[in-house]
Amino acid sequence: MLAAGTGAEKFAADMALIAVGMEGNIQDIGLETAGVKTERGFIAVDGRMQTNVPHLYAIGDVAGRQLLAHKASAEGELAIAAITGHPRPPLDYGQIPACTYCQPQVASIGLTEKQCQERGLKFRVGRFPYAASGKANAIKHLEGLVKLIFGEPYGQLLGAHLIGAEATELIAELGLAMKLEATNEEVLATVHAHPTLSEMIFEAAGAAYGQSANI
Repeated sequence: MLAAGTGAEKFAADMALIAVGMEGNIQDIGLETAGVKTERGFIAVDGRMQTNVPHLYAIGDVAGRQLLAHKASAEGELAIAAITGHPRPPLDYGQIPACTYCQPQVASIGLTEKQCQERGLKFRVGRFPYAASGKANAIKHLEGLVKLIFGEPYGQLLGAHLIGAEATELIAELGLAMKLEATNEEVLATVHAHPTLSEMIFEAAGAAYGQSANI
């Protein structure tokens, strides 16, 4: 039974799926025998993905943090580089994009407004709706929003949150911006092709400082 306005709605189903999270499969694979340390159901690793047993490495879901395929691939590259004697800097897990492949799509990277507040950070927020995008109107996908969070006083990009058509594609530009420590001014100085959905990133950056031309 689901609440629907002031009344209630009933419907029948063959089964219900309840998802409460995931965990790595580390049971019965010999970790105890090898002496590999685990923490809270995951294999403990360092910044090179190395366990406490020097010749053993772990990546992906068994290593915890975000349980995402692209995070696992990046960890695999780190581990291989370390094993072959070419170590790389550790991953910044705060810059791993999270994507939900539903309709409309959802994508995010970096900090939320609440996390900024909890850390005592000063910030500005810029929003731009899909409905104000020429490309979104052309392809008839008007539902959605781009939200960017910039730190004060330097304007560095702290977080990005998108919902709407192709959000999981648009997040890549924002991941690169965060990696390069781009500021609001640098995003605005980047020419975005017209008409494209990526223009909404430009517009949201402008909106954070009262400089958006289209809202």
